Amino acid sequence: MSNDEWMTSACILCELNCGIKVQAGGENNREIVRIRGDEDHPASKGYLCQKASGLNHYQNGKDRITSPLRRKPDGSFEEIDWDTATREIMERFTAIRDTHGGDKIFYYGGGGQGNHLPGAYSSATRSVLGSVYRSSALAQEKTGEFWVNGQMFGSMVKGDFHHCDVAFFLGKNPWHTHGIPRARVFLRDFAKDPSKTMIVVDPVVTETAKMADIHLRVKPGTDAWMLAAMVAMLVQDERYAAAWVDEHTQGIEDIRKAFGSISIAEYCSHAGLTVAEVRAAVDAIANAKGMAMFEDLGVQMNHHSTLISYLEKLVWVLCGHFGKEGAQYVPAYLQNIAGSGRSSRKTPVVKAPIISGMVPCNVIADEILTDHPDRYRAMLVESANPVHSLADSNRMREALRSMELVVAIDIAMTETAREADYVLPASTQFEKWEATFFNFEFPDNYFHLRKPLFEPLGESLSEAEIHARLVEAAGAMPTALVDELRGLLKEDGRAAFRDRFMQAVAEDGMVAKLAPVILYRTLGEVLPKGAKEGAVMWPLTMGFAMRDSESLARAGYEGDPMTQAETLFDAIIAGHSGVVFSRDDMQTAWDRLGNEGQIQLVLPSLLAELSVLEAGPVNRSNTEFPFALSAGERRDYTANTIYRDFGWRRKDPDGSLRISPEDAATIGIETGDQARITTLVGSALARVEVTDRMMPGHASIPNGFGLDNDDGTRSGVAPNELT
Repeated sequence: MSNDEWMTSACILCELNCGIKVQAGGENNREIVRIRGDEDHPASKGYLCQKASGLNHYQNGKDRITSPLRRKPDGSFEEIDWDTATREIMERFTAIRDTHGGDKIFYYGGGGQGNHLPGAYSSATRSVLGSVYRSSALAQEKTGEFWVNGQMFGSMVKGDFHHCDVAFFLGKNPWHTHGIPRARVFLRDFAKDPSKTMIVVDPVVTETAKMADIHLRVKPGTDAWMLAAMVAMLVQDERYAAAWVDEHTQGIEDIRKAFGSISIAEYCSHAGLTVAEVRAAVDAIANAKGMAMFEDLGVQMNHHSTLISYLEKLVWVLCGHFGKEGAQYVPAYLQNIAGSGRSSRKTPVVKAPIISGMVPCNVIADEILTDHPDRYRAMLVESANPVHSLADSNRMREALRSMELVVAIDIAMTETAREADYVLPASTQFEKWEATFFNFEFPDNYFHLRKPLFEPLGESLSEAEIHARLVEAAGAMPTALVDELRGLLKEDGRAAFRDRFMQAVAEDGMVAKLAPVILYRTLGEVLPKGAKEGAVMWPLTMGFAMRDSESLARAGYEGDPMTQAETLFDAIIAGHSGVVFSRDDMQTAWDRLGNEGQIQLVLPSLLAELSVLEAGPVNRSNTEFPFALSAGERRDYTANTIYRDFGWRRKDPDGSLRISPEDAATIGIETGDQARITTLVGSALARVEVTDRMMPGHASIPNGFGLDNDDGTRSGVAPNELT
């Protein structure tokens, strides 16, 4: 590996996973010394934001774990070998399973913004343990929208921003959070085009809001009133696409009734807006040829979040912005991370609905800190840091400390790993084959299996290898079948292997559940370039070919579905910058629409929640806590917490508390002063930044700060110590 060789990979900081090319150098040639965008990547096409320039701070960051660790009675950790670690862990997990039931073993994580293959391989370990309850960060951010999508469309929907004439960003600042390919290039070009209209809803004057044609600067937490007023305008003024709605939806009369008597002026006022401001946005949407919507964490982690997801979809559905160029569509997928959005189960203790298979994050501690016989008693945490990333960090610490067993799989000694009984060192995302399933593009969708850039450090292993060893330590690996399949691959090739594997899956349900690690130990061992972790993609390509053979054919994959699947799988393994796996037109949005091809307008539980809005928002001016705090703002030099080394930040090194000039004058503080933030949950000191981006009564701190150093200090405020 020469210093001047450019190697392909992808950024791992946000869901777009832009293609990158890097050069290695430094000590033992293990440093990322240069980085640029990969012009051959199908989606990013050479684009890269400044945050990716710090990826060496992840690859060679502080707190790296290089051998298995076991907690000693005094609370410190000692290094142990892998055989001891996997044996003891599975002995303790299976003892809990056999005594209390596998449903008492909880799983959290499965991958972050850049690594989703661990979630696939972990399913084998969870099956051996009988673990049925799981969650991830998606369940504190996205499952409300997942549920609404499932009820209304039977599937996830996304916006076609690159062909729309109206772009609507709700609680989102794509200048920093991206979410659409080549975000900053897109925003600049869109803002310059006089035929296009950009609408931004945000209480903060963000970089994107400054570029908007219409900036609806709502009061914090009042988006629901604004959106309800929008729907009411469409209904009361009969601005909605009546003929289209009659043909493609069900329930319009119930919507007319529910929104027909809403006081538009009152609801706009609750949101801090004039009727004229809101009506200008509604007119733009109603008159658009194609309007694309993107709601994000600004509303998804706010008051009335699920109702907001429903209301914003009513706005664009009533205007007919689905299934046409520049509107919403249903993407192709190899693995549907959103699931169906349906909710048929509840958590065992507090009976919270489980959406898309995930337990709501804010009830996890409540499911543990109880004497209920069905409480979670053990937890496996993988590539996740719930102590830092979930609300009320202190309560999550308390919950983990109360459990009979906690095992963390991670690359670093995170805040969560420090509470574990065992910590297993994973290879970084640049030391193994890795991928994500954030693949939502249209009309061409792509998948990128990334090859490793470096050898694993120390004794760290890929999650695929870790889960295979855990299954083997439990004595659950079907070794005779594995040996037989290895022989078939060696003597007869993949076709014979496929036939026998599919037969075994059909005959034994446990083989299906263990399929990821079985494939890893068989097919993975013969894949070119040592692409063992990529073995789990083989059944996913077969599943996609059976569902969407026509999309594959349009993308250039010929033959019957099985032939298409094998060709696609080989292309994924061989690809360096990602491969296009589907090519669609807008008719496919209708073909993939659930609910018998009709959009369901009526969600009874959310229509009922409309009545909550009648009382208006909370008046904070006379309360003990007069400020609304946004905990987790995205800024120039914030990223998710896989950057544990703070040296990458060129400005705002400790994450300032932003407040308005009016509030600063009232309190008597200036930029650079220290101020104490106090909430119902906690308190912290922060450096003040006075800016007219903020409105009076609104304060903001960024995400990604407050990580624990070895000496017990922190840089900046940990947001969830306050939430």
